[in-house]
Amino acid sequence: MNFNEHWNLEGKHAFLSASKYHWINYDEDRLISVYRNWKAKERGTRLHAFACEAIQLGVKLSNSRRTLNRYVNDAIGFGMSPEVILYYSDNCFGTADSISFDGKQLRIHDLKTGNTPASFHQLEIYSALFCLEYNYDPNDIDIVLRIYQSDEILEDSPDPSAIVDIMNTIVDFDRVIEGLRKEG
Repeated sequence: MNFNEHWNLEGKHAFLSASKYHWINYDEDRLISVYRNWKAKERGTRLHAFACEAIQLGVKLSNSRRTLNRYVNDAIGFGMSPEVILYYSDNCFGTADSISFDGKQLRIHDLKTGNTPASFHQLEIYSALFCLEYNYDPNDIDIVLRIYQSDEILEDSPDPSAIVDIMNTIVDFDRVIEGLRKEG
């Protein structure tokens, strides 16, 4: 049989895909809710890409209380780098929305475009990854974490011992995963 070619769809995923088959059990209201969440995630991805480009180009946005504007303008003002991958191993890495380090202070900002209340745990993990990758002791630097969401800025300076605990967990869990990989 000669199957139809759909080269324009390669690498794409349909909303109603076979691999995410749970939708066959949805009613119309659930379908609408899931679709709207999917579109919100898509919008969030595009907003992150836009923010990254604006920061890289040094293009400040109009001065307002809007989340995106404050996030971009603050990242530029603090001389931050957007979308930086922090790497410990193939088992543990992540991308910080924006980050800077001046030798004394580590600053990590996170842009949240959804409505689910954010947690600083994600940024604490980025801090631990930074310290592991660049060989810094969290006790020897200041760490400032910010979450930008719903036109608010939340800021935290985590206890260095909490970052050390996360670093130790990363190292321990990476070792366990590597052991499991060797088992096959």
